[in-house]
Amino acid sequence: MTNNAPPIELICVSCPVGCSLTVQQDGGEIKITGHQCQAGLIYAKEEITNPTRNIATSVRVVDGDIAMLPVKTAKPIPKEAIMAVVDAVHQVTVVAPVEIGDVVLGDAGGTGVDVLATRRVVISKL
Repeated sequence: MTNNAPPIELICVSCPVGCSLTVQQDGGEIKITGHQCQAGLIYAKEEITNPTRNIATSVRVVDGDIAMLPVKTAKPIPKEAIMAVVDAVHQVTVVAPVEIGDVVLGDAGGTGVDVLATRRVVISKL
């Protein structure tokens, strides 16, 4: 952002309060107002300087008791990598059995973050 940029309005998602935050950047200084706790201050700084997101989606399952396996990233990924990660995950098909926490895709989208199974899948008895 440039010097004297217009204020950025955010809603904090760090806790259920949902504080309305205002972030003003003036030169190299970041001023944050509206937070009711330290978590809001940290959230706003991270959202402005290095926004990240957790991703939850699903992948196809072969020979399982369910057709689609819910998965999630092991930790937040950079916001700009979301589409690369989702595209990579949607190319994956797993074969049953699968356990919760199994790595479904390593280094998703070149982020260094693994995608993990969030449900157990057993072999279909059909």
